Amino acid sequence: MKNRAMLIGSIGAGKSTLTNALLGREVKAVKTQSLLYFDWIVDTPGEYSENPFFYKNIMATALEVTHVLYLQDSTKKKMIFPHGFSTGINKLPIGVVTKSDSDKADIELAVSLLKKVMVNRGPIVITSSLKNEGIEEIKMLVGMNTIQEMKEYIDNHPSPYIFFE
Repeated sequence: MKNRAMLIGSIGAGKSTLTNALLGREVKAVKTQSLLYFDWIVDTPGEYSENPFFYKNIMATALEVTHVLYLQDSTKKKMIFPHGFSTGINKLPIGVVTKSDSDKADIELAVSLLKKVMVNRGPIVITSSLKNEGIEEIKMLVGMNTIQEMKEYIDNHPSPYIFFE
């Protein structure tokens, strides 16, 4: 099975915009109403992450993927996932800070919120889908098969958009 990533995050966090950037699609993002499968990406509705009633949908979809991208909108002050949420999903975690190009962005806060969700385990990528920042880094990470492989990649390929926690 080739690697596949599921994107999860709040409504408006930038999942569909990031999906389009990762796939090189130049189409306007629209509100995701159901699971959408694109090549190596599964885009999820924000409701799946915002309402614990839908966590079962996240868990079921996680069976079909190798990586889970936890998105945090850098313009929002609140994290919708509970502390340690990633430990309940046995897939490779990648934290993704979205909208880093916004003048309302608080990247430091977004990173600290992701660390709580991922319990300091895994890479965090700072992205701007509009400026194409962090996009190649995510593609590289999704191509990897272990946390150790991701850590070694980050150690050997410094980037202003990625670090390992």
